[in-house]
Amino acid sequence: MDEFIQFALLGLGLGALYSLASQGLVLIYRGSGVLNFAHGAIGIAGAYAKDLLQHSAGFPFWLALILGVCASATLGALTHLLVMRPLRRASPLSRIVATLGVLITVQSGMFLIYQNVDRYWTKTGFTPSDLPASAEDNIHLWGDVVIQLDRLIMLSIAGVMSLVLWHVYRHTKFGLATTAVAENQRAAASLGKSPDLIATVNWAAGSALAGLAGILVAPIVTLQVGTMTNLMLGALAAALVASFTSFPVAFFSAVAIGIAQVELQRYQSDLSDWLHFSLQGFDRSVPFIVIVLVLACRGQAIPLRDFFLQRLPSVGSGRVNPLLVLVGIGICSLLFLLAPPVWVDSFTVMFSVALILLSIVVVTGYAGQISLAQYAIAGFGAWAAGRLVAAAGFPFWAALIVGVLATVPLGIVFALPAVRTRGVALAVVTLGLGTALELILFANGKYTGGFLGTPFGETKLFGWSISSATHVSRYAFFVLGCFLVAALAVSNIRRGRSGRRLLAVRTNERAAAALGINVPGAKLYAFGLSAALAALGGITVAFAAESIDYSKTFTNFVSITDVGYAFIGGIGYLLGPVIGATLAPGSLGARLMETIFSDGAANYVTFAGGIIVIILVLQNQNGIAREMIAQIGWVRQRLPAPPMLPVPGVLVGRKRASTLPPERREPVPPKVLEVDGVTVRYGAVVAVEEVSLRVEPGRIVGLIGPNGAGKTTLIDAVTGFTPPSAGSIRLDGVDIGRWSASRRARAGLSRSFQSLELFGDATVLDNLRAASDPRDALSYVRDLVYPVQPELPGEVVAAIKEFKFEDDLDRHVDDLPYGQRRLLAIARAVATQPSVLLLDEPAAGLGDVESAELAHLVRRLADDWGMGVLLVEHDMSFVMSVCDAIVVLDFGRKISEGTPEQVRSDPAVIAAYLGEAEDEDEPDAVASIPGREGDG
Repeated sequence: MDEFIQFALLGLGLGALYSLASQGLVLIYRGSGVLNFAHGAIGIAGAYAKDLLQHSAGFPFWLALILGVCASATLGALTHLLVMRPLRRASPLSRIVATLGVLITVQSGMFLIYQNVDRYWTKTGFTPSDLPASAEDNIHLWGDVVIQLDRLIMLSIAGVMSLVLWHVYRHTKFGLATTAVAENQRAAASLGKSPDLIATVNWAAGSALAGLAGILVAPIVTLQVGTMTNLMLGALAAALVASFTSFPVAFFSAVAIGIAQVELQRYQSDLSDWLHFSLQGFDRSVPFIVIVLVLACRGQAIPLRDFFLQRLPSVGSGRVNPLLVLVGIGICSLLFLLAPPVWVDSFTVMFSVALILLSIVVVTGYAGQISLAQYAIAGFGAWAAGRLVAAAGFPFWAALIVGVLATVPLGIVFALPAVRTRGVALAVVTLGLGTALELILFANGKYTGGFLGTPFGETKLFGWSISSATHVSRYAFFVLGCFLVAALAVSNIRRGRSGRRLLAVRTNERAAAALGINVPGAKLYAFGLSAALAALGGITVAFAAESIDYSKTFTNFVSITDVGYAFIGGIGYLLGPVIGATLAPGSLGARLMETIFSDGAANYVTFAGGIIVIILVLQNQNGIAREMIAQIGWVRQRLPAPPMLPVPGVLVGRKRASTLPPERREPVPPKVLEVDGVTVRYGAVVAVEEVSLRVEPGRIVGLIGPNGAGKTTLIDAVTGFTPPSAGSIRLDGVDIGRWSASRRARAGLSRSFQSLELFGDATVLDNLRAASDPRDALSYVRDLVYPVQPELPGEVVAAIKEFKFEDDLDRHVDDLPYGQRRLLAIARAVATQPSVLLLDEPAAGLGDVESAELAHLVRRLADDWGMGVLLVEHDMSFVMSVCDAIVVLDFGRKISEGTPEQVRSDPAVIAAYLGEAEDEDEPDAVASIPGREGDG
């Protein structure tokens, strides 16, 4: 027991450092809503500055420490002012990539400045600890149990800092202002608070804490460029447990994580012997385990305070120009045959890395899921193939296939958190997963062949040697072929129905589910496919050498730089991976730098890449590929264009009504929606209380009430977006209360949204196809080879003509006037061919003429199509003119139900709208009450 306690006391120091770093993360998040992935790099920059001042300039320890902390604070403030403030309205993906760009820049910059730091320390006599502590200063508790004074000092610093921060942010004006900004930036600004100033101060203070943690941790774990980046996992885990808000919770969580790590480090060898299984690396994976458990228990993403509409980086069409591809192949072939071997190797590295970046295009560019583990996944594919060749004697081609296929389940495992998380939370958990894979597998000699790695001998493909050591050009051709096949498959995915599903999930998960798209299934597919692509890239990277050293080749930090490279190239374009891969170490960009400047110039490529990432995030989030395509388009517009033949599934020119398939107007399958006693609670708040209603085929039921009455909440409960606390929901007599939103949509229950929630990056036709496509799982596989584009169903063509979109099918949604976007939202819901359609304020923002036209359209949906319609609307004249029956809610309870005439004269309805009923004319006034957008 004494030994256990002793190691727990040793873990206090590590926990204290986690605490300081995690409180810095909490400060920055509270002040700006940004999770700073560059936190560790900013902290280690302060540690380097302190070390330089103390050992080179001769500054006293305490003065060097203060200046080092100030250096981190200054770097944090500049990061906010120069990078993050201009991105305050950008998407979460852009902000995450921006912090990754800062991470790459700072870390690579530190490496360039201090690449000989070990030799520097030896000459200056660097001591094990800068804190005033020695063995004589240790505090003896009992027996052999002691607590080291430096650990006690660090714990005291962290504890006092937590207490001070808790007091400041709970009881001072600045702390209350920060809380106000965190809740609502616009409201705080209207009260005279400056969100930018508050964010800058919090960035500086949080970065100062990172600098202090970096200075204190350096003597314990050795000051290295990647030290704080790896230790960031512990800080992230503690901040996550604290929900990025509570300083005391972050402190105690960090200390517990530090103790758990040290205890597991001490006893993991004993556990390994007992389990007969190597646990090497599990001690450093404790933060990752905490991250996964917290996210699994909470079942939701880290809250992102996004008050503005966000635009993701654009996505290419997926079309391939055969002529340009053949020209590119020809140029590469000549270079492979005629260029010196070192240049051919550069092209090999470029296309190998491009394969891994192509996996990021699929998972992040198409599906919108942020993965910071793609290089670790690539390493797993390389590990599987390498060990099969070296240990099991598999031929290379068989090991390649098995390695790629074996990585797909791993990708699906990595995708499981994506089912319940997204955005920043998913980035955190994938970073933890990738790092855990590196620590547990790649750094474990028992699984990777020991100190010498995995030698695999000569690489042969069907008996033909393609070894890069003896046949550089052959291996280059092989890697190029792998990339072309993979790129063609991704192109097919983009142009097929599976690609539309991924883009729908990327743009709006709620809207995708409302159309019947299986959102978890789409995410699992994206991760599985991206894992296969990454594995193929990892195998080509690994077999370019004569022996595979997994611990050095597949460090998870490269996953971060790869996201930056993909962003530079164009994260949504097929050409993007090739462009981005030129910046990878050993690739074409590094070779050009060395040729033009000097042999050491290649070391600056990563640093330049970080700078380029930051610039592109600020100026052009679509990447270089998008600009190249735009320039090519500009040139082609000025050249006489040859006539183009239509390609199946690709819009060429404008699709007119004459080219559409025949329309078909048949009544939808009649189904009755029955809502019986539904109650929805949010904690102690009852939003909907025991509401019952019935929607029959061909009838329109209006659902009205003042703002906050619970109308939209009821629609969310009926369509599966909010779980009811009580009551039942039946469709055609079947209880659907436990069904997912997508399953309800496929069963014939569709809806529109107040905020439209259209797929803005897609065309009108793609929005309608996303709604009407069959939901078969086979297309996920078939689209890899041939993307089938069946004709539009006749019912969808009828909807296109009904809503007058014949001449706008190839227009992007963002180019449509507001009124047409409103109509498109309804047309998309109709394209699912529902039996029951729920419309949430369809006439909001429309003029009188447009509202009247929409009323006729809605009436025809019920009369001609046989749909049952539940209509939520504030425009009383609209409601009264189209509804067969009306249900009135007030404070979540049903207060009236009947025909429009009965509801108009109901005193309870008049009182709910006007506050009281004093004369006989007030019922007529109900029809003229103006409605405002918002939930009902």
